[in-house]
Amino acid sequence: MFLMPKNGLYAITPEGKTETEIVKFTEAVLKGGACIVQYREKVLNDKTDVAKQLLQLCHTYNVPFIINDNVELAEKIGADGVHLGKNDGAIPAARQCLGESAIIGVSCYNALERAIEAEKQGADYVAFGRFFTSNSKPLTAPAEIGILTACKKALALPIVAIGGILPVNGTLLLNAGADLLAVIGGLDTENPAFSAQAFTALFSQGSY
Repeated sequence: MFLMPKNGLYAITPEGKTETEIVKFTEAVLKGGACIVQYREKVLNDKTDVAKQLLQLCHTYNVPFIINDNVELAEKIGADGVHLGKNDGAIPAARQCLGESAIIGVSCYNALERAIEAEKQGADYVAFGRFFTSNSKPLTAPAEIGILTACKKALALPIVAIGGILPVNGTLLLNAGADLLAVIGGLDTENPAFSAQAFTALFSQGSY
């Protein structure tokens, strides 16, 4: 098992891809410097085979692999953790299922209270957003950038920002208190490795 990275690019797989395309995308963003990968798939019924491939690929790069929403799948393939939304079950139940060393992250949207409670329940990181217009989260209410600063003051957990993030606006979120940038659409480009490098460079600039 891996520890939750303290900062860096948090890559999330795009939906609507073939198995081959997802694997190719994941390897590209790993080459570009992603420090953690989340498999997010809402459509496919059987996700086991591709999840196993992605897990092996991530471990080749010494990067943790997280499953979105599905504790059962995470346990089945031995993933490094799970990301939970508001309707995806409780943290203690996921912890009991996956073990003490598993990485458990929680979507907190624009609610600091939810993040505080998540920390009390043993979450390893909290995620806020969407902060900008997002094709993957079009119905999610926008989060205020100030929530990142407030969370930084209140909690010791790594803070993940998500939603419409690009290299041109990522530094704004880092300056506000985000530790990791979770990106889907901004990596789903003709050259995901190059796009990942552009995000990774934000963390080496030291401007935030």
